[in-house]
Amino acid sequence: MTASPVLSEDAVWAAVDRERLELADLLDSLTTEEWAHASLCTAWRVRDVAAHLSLAHTGTGQVLADMARARGSFDRMVRDSALRRAAAPPGELTARIRAMAGSRRLAPGVSHLEPLLDSLVHGQDITVPLGRPRAMPVDAAATAATRVWNLPWPLSRAFNARTRLRSLRLVATDADWSVGQGAVVEGPIQALLLLLTGRTAALPQLTGAGAARLTQAGAAG
Repeated sequence: MTASPVLSEDAVWAAVDRERLELADLLDSLTTEEWAHASLCTAWRVRDVAAHLSLAHTGTGQVLADMARARGSFDRMVRDSALRRAAAPPGELTARIRAMAGSRRLAPGVSHLEPLLDSLVHGQDITVPLGRPRAMPVDAAATAATRVWNLPWPLSRAFNARTRLRSLRLVATDADWSVGQGAVVEGPIQALLLLLTGRTAALPQLTGAGAARLTQAGAAG
């Protein structure tokens, strides 16, 4: 793997703060219809994604309670807790996201890189369907992409990037970053990060034999 230098922990937190504040400002500008719009996350509206982001500071006790309520299913716990929180007024969700800026508090079981990954990717989950382009900082996107590729088990189960993208070589056109072996998939690191996390909306921005293969597979599916 060739990758641009991974950001320092301080730089990661600075990027997270910036993403949270900018996203809170964007959410404050949305109409009622936009809050109800479908996101890139299957079966989640924009407000559900915002609710999920507002839960980044959930403590261990609440996580355990939510896991029990979800009968031990992590995926169900994540979904259900977001849907419950989404019932809150939009202003409350936005205020919670904005209030997290400046804090280094982590949810149980994650590193400082997961808040970066969440804020970058879920920001696109919200803005892409709304037609509101929002560029990711290249160095932050490269750091998040490296994290997705190297995620340890069981966190890797969230995206299964190495399994889904086996026999492909991902190459960024705007950063010194590449992973994998095989047919080339080339494009901006922002689009590659979305691909790594399972967002097919990035495919039109990608080129190469590997990208054509992915597009054909998507059409066949």
